[in-house]
Amino acid sequence: MRFTFLAALLLIATPAPADPTFLTGDVPKVRDGTPITGVPRIVDGDSLVIGGVKIRLHGIDAPERNQTCGFEPNQWDCGWQSTRALSEMIDRAPVTCHESDVDRYGRIVAVCSVGGVLLNARMVAEGWAVSYRQYSMDYVGEEDQAREGGRGIWSGEFVRPEDWRRGQRTSQSRAAPHQNSRNMPDRDCGNFSTWQEAQSFYEATGPNDPHRLDGDRDGVACEGLRRQQSL
Repeated sequence: MRFTFLAALLLIATPAPADPTFLTGDVPKVRDGTPITGVPRIVDGDSLVIGGVKIRLHGIDAPERNQTCGFEPNQWDCGWQSTRALSEMIDRAPVTCHESDVDRYGRIVAVCSVGGVLLNARMVAEGWAVSYRQYSMDYVGEEDQAREGGRGIWSGEFVRPEDWRRGQRTSQSRAAPHQNSRNMPDRDCGNFSTWQEAQSFYEATGPNDPHRLDGDRDGVACEGLRRQQSL
């Protein structure tokens, strides 16, 4: 009788085992090496939620859900289109995500796939997100393909999502938005008479450097021309 009573107390006092996918806390964390799998809710073109876990797609940056691209009166809802593109890629199928990091907002940063297709890479390749070079260079090649093909947001002018979040709008400056390089002849450092001219052109075409003027990606174009001027 005493044994039965003690056993009952132990059952009451012993907490239930943790869910194999989630740990406790305000934002669920994924166990090391354990993928998150499920049919997601789409937040925007680079964010989704699976089973209460907020996930940010690694290495890419998509237009904000309310972001517009182009100039008035021809602005269009590129943020909504990007969100729709991710939704159509998934098409209510189960998604598998592998954690690579946790961002400052507590979201899981992950590489996600559906049916063997990597969503991160495909969103950039189809022009519905850009390579988030501040954090990763994994999808630079896909971005180059999208830009050269004029796909998605590369079909016209747009402000990079990170700049949009800082308050920049296409209607505020016509120099800052990125232009489709298909409409420009390719230029190299030999086409400029001064380094200042080359740098101004480089900044006007955006940090993606479609004319490959910044070989070491340090934000300075045509450094050889700059050195020649300083002699």
